[in-house]
Amino acid sequence: MKYIVDVAGRRLVVEVNGTDVVVDGERLSATLESVEGTPIRLLRIGNGVHRVLVKRDGARGSYALDVDGWQFQAEAHDERTRAIRDLAAATRAASGPTPLVAPMPGLVVRVLVHEGDEVAAGQGLVVVEAMKMENELRASVAARVTAVRAVAGTAVEKGAVLVELAAI
Repeated sequence: MKYIVDVAGRRLVVEVNGTDVVVDGERLSATLESVEGTPIRLLRIGNGVHRVLVKRDGARGSYALDVDGWQFQAEAHDERTRAIRDLAAATRAASGPTPLVAPMPGLVVRVLVHEGDEVAAGQGLVVVEAMKMENELRASVAARVTAVRAVAGTAVEKGAVLVELAAI
């Protein structure tokens, strides 16, 4: 499986295949073991051993890491999810709320907001299933929901308006 990992201001391509791990083209031998009765894991890379504590940090794919006492924020996604998030970020207008549109065709699984709700930047609005994966679509900025066009259980085309937003 290939992941795109953003950590400490760097973007890394990480491919995992059993105990073989390739990080930005460098092949490493690695294993991850749980320490019984604790949330700590031991990460063995070659002959080195590192104590790792991983906590989910809000959004899907976002983590707070403690590696041998050093703290890091990391975001890890598969290639497809990273491409969708990068595309959404590149097309997002920074000036204010824009309607939430479907980035790809799919099935609306859940609608997480109602008309009149105030939402925070990064808050989930709608969950769309595409290619057997659920994608939570989030608000780009804090806003008020003015209309909900998405209906759970219905199919949507790419570019369909799912939620309309207005400035708070």
